[in-house]
Amino acid sequence: MKIFISGIAGFLGSHIADKMISLGHKVSGCDNLIGGYLDNVPDKANFYQIDCNDYSTMVKITKGIDIVIHCAATAYEGLSVFSPNIVTQNIVGSSVSLITAAISNKVKRIVYCSSMARYGTNKVPFTENMIPKPQDPYGIGKVAGEDFLKNLCGIHNVEWVIAVPHNIVGPRQKYDDPYRNVASIMINLMLQKRQPIIYGNGKQKRCFSFIQDDIDILTKLAFSKKAKNQIINIGPDEEFITINELANTIANLLAFNVNPIYKKERPQEVFLANCSAQKARKLFNYKTNYTLKKGLTEMIEYIENKGVRKFKYHLDLEIVNNLTPVTWKNKIF
Repeated sequence: MKIFISGIAGFLGSHIADKMISLGHKVSGCDNLIGGYLDNVPDKANFYQIDCNDYSTMVKITKGIDIVIHCAATAYEGLSVFSPNIVTQNIVGSSVSLITAAISNKVKRIVYCSSMARYGTNKVPFTENMIPKPQDPYGIGKVAGEDFLKNLCGIHNVEWVIAVPHNIVGPRQKYDDPYRNVASIMINLMLQKRQPIIYGNGKQKRCFSFIQDDIDILTKLAFSKKAKNQIINIGPDEEFITINELANTIANLLAFNVNPIYKKERPQEVFLANCSAQKARKLFNYKTNYTLKKGLTEMIEYIENKGVRKFKYHLDLEIVNNLTPVTWKNKIF
């Protein structure tokens, strides 16, 4: 089949592209390179350096496509409170552009990669039947994209799937980005013999999902009849840990004497966030193959091989006030 992947130079998109190519599918995709690396794109994929907001081009490059997997997003949850314009343009606007282009070209199915941010302040573990309660512009944008998807696909008889990945980590993740990817940021800092920076008291809890534990099930969502018109959480729910515990785990793997630097908490950050994997287990026999330590070890090896990098403040702050994290205002990373 012909598969189109938006965000194909990104962390998630490039791994899905590799998997689809290995299964014998013809893969193409686009990326504006805001959050990805060009060398992530598989050699066998047909690549377009195009922004999804370029609607006329999206119509052209999705012609003849069977399945669209929409990974592209400015996935900057914390930053969205201070740069809502650019984040929303690349969440809502880009999603509507690609969804519309895909439907106009009569694709069979659209898989929309949403975010755990959709659940907001719901009680953990988050389940797919919960009413979304997003707390920041990023989460609000993701839910808006979901609504556009369900509405337009329902009207025009196109199958849809909403995948909800959460805190994915692994090789190819952008690790020189000061605005997101806490595990990658910590590894990059500690490899430079610098202390990690933690917002708040570090007791907020997350469940991290290694990339290889997401790819197989995402592939099933692209093809399985069971996934048609379903919302599915993607990723494990077993190791629910604090950010302090994450820092200590990385430090132990690196034999680094950790003494985190604590900064003021970021506004609208959800304290407890963990998605239940029960629906995926029931429908697709989902199983976790990676422990957190095993996944972090592979990330460390990847960053060591690529070489540590200085952090690049590649997105502008649109709102700067006393709530804006000092790490971003003063470029401390």
